[in-house]
Amino acid sequence: MTATNAQIPTPEAAEEAKRALRSLSPAGGIAGARTVRVHAGDEHAIVPKEAFDLLLEILGQMANGNAVTIVPIQAELTTQQAADFLNVSRPFLVDLLERGQIPFRKVGTHRRVRFEDLRAYRKADAQRQSAALDELAAIAQEHGMGY
Repeated sequence: MTATNAQIPTPEAAEEAKRALRSLSPAGGIAGARTVRVHAGDEHAIVPKEAFDLLLEILGQMANGNAVTIVPIQAELTTQQAADFLNVSRPFLVDLLERGQIPFRKVGTHRRVRFEDLRAYRKADAQRQSAALDELAAIAQEHGMGY
């Protein structure tokens, strides 16, 4: 499985996702096992709990009007896909790669970045940002700026 371009769900699809989420979630009133039926027929399947939980997360995101893309942890992304994931420009991402901030490998002349390395970078970056904000808030308090 590879990353694909996600599409924002239509309002109708978001409503359908909301209804499905209500009927499938534990708060939906049905205790115990769940059976999921495909909209196009009577077939059903037993899925692992982890897959079912993922389905609930996908439905929740769709119900909120968000696009969803599933990317395996082991996936390798192009620099454009990696930049899109981090919400940065491709040149900025390439600079991060070349400075050794995110590991990558070359396939011919093209760089490939592992998805799990991107997740680790994003998590570490969020922690750095949080620490910087905490420091700024402490300085503002120290100077009586009312924060």
